[in-house]
Amino acid sequence: MPGYLPRTADADIDGALRRRGAVLIEGCRACGKTWAARNVARSEARLDDEATLLLASADPAAVLRGPTPRLLDEWQNVLPLWNRVRRECDDRAEFGQFILTGSAMPQDDITRHTGVGRISRVLMRPMSLYEMGHSTGVASLSELFKGEQVSALPSDAGLRDVASFVCVGGWPGSRGLDEHDARLAVGDYLSEIVRLDVPSASGIRHRPSAVRRLVRSLARHVATEAKTTTLAADAGGDTPLGRSTVNAYLDALERIFVVENQPAWSVGLRSRATIRRAPKRHFVDPSLAASMLRASPERLLADPNTFGLLFESLVVRDLRIYSQPDRGDVSHYRDETSLEVDAIIERDDGAWIAVEVKLSPAPHIVDEAARSLLRLRNKVAPSRVRDLAALMVVTSTGSAYRRPDDVQVAPITTLGP
Repeated sequence: MPGYLPRTADADIDGALRRRGAVLIEGCRACGKTWAARNVARSEARLDDEATLLLASADPAAVLRGPTPRLLDEWQNVLPLWNRVRRECDDRAEFGQFILTGSAMPQDDITRHTGVGRISRVLMRPMSLYEMGHSTGVASLSELFKGEQVSALPSDAGLRDVASFVCVGGWPGSRGLDEHDARLAVGDYLSEIVRLDVPSASGIRHRPSAVRRLVRSLARHVATEAKTTTLAADAGGDTPLGRSTVNAYLDALERIFVVENQPAWSVGLRSRATIRRAPKRHFVDPSLAASMLRASPERLLADPNTFGLLFESLVVRDLRIYSQPDRGDVSHYRDETSLEVDAIIERDDGAWIAVEVKLSPAPHIVDEAARSLLRLRNKVAPSRVRDLAALMVVTSTGSAYRRPDDVQVAPITTLGP
């Protein structure tokens, strides 16, 4: 498709169409699902169009007719289509028939489970720095898993550029906008989420002001293990939020793929340290947190603590995208001895990479991060040490190099799939 920028998830979409009758591309609104689907589809039905929606409600079979793969965009607006697609895949007995896209997870999950064996799923997130052309990709996760070392001189991107990457985010529709307008677009996006998407996903009566306070509280606690009670108290305002209400809103934010928490890593230790199990709070894109905090690049540069947390969230977003082709999961580690490691990338074959995120590339900061990584390596059981592919410190700027202790250092502008 002319003008289409390749996405890391493209290979997953192609693979799913080769082995299943249909593929469901899920993800938050405006992350590029429809563009990715149109890149491979031969026909389409837009179910956010009123006329098409009426046709689908009256005669679902009619919207399934057309050259394949056929795109059914925003399929969740007509839930019976799920079973129609499932049955059509059975009847046709051919692969690559349909592409479904959706920006909300239906509350009736039973309709989704019946797709097992017929409908494969691909999660799409906003664009990474590599996909947007802001990273060279020389520090490829796939190559690091193979034991490759990376060396590279500093790029032209400075700390102010990284702050801009955080505030603008990875939204495909903002690529042609200047920084100011791109930041305003994120604010508009959040307003629509609060006003329309959360009540639709939660199925409960909601107060937009309460949802906004909760989202702002999430922004203040991004990249931390804040408990629900902490978020509820922080979002209290004049009308305190009950725990059940907060849980309902958080569930809705996950259903529309706006919040994507980072689970704790499950690993066997050689020591008796107790692993903490709380997930870290993250938005699907750090620009959402930055917008709620009214953070500009200049304000982030003046507030290193906030900048550091948002930068960690940016790194986690990109690591999730880069590890997707290898079916990698991104978790975090923390135990009762206060040892913390920001990200653990683990493939389904058990191989893993431990990552510490540091805003500053200063040697003493990198030294501290490397010590944490080496402590973790020494704590895990011998069987897991054998699966360790790399220890890496991700910085905002600077050079990429391998330290004498075998810890890889790489700025975020060198990372890639």
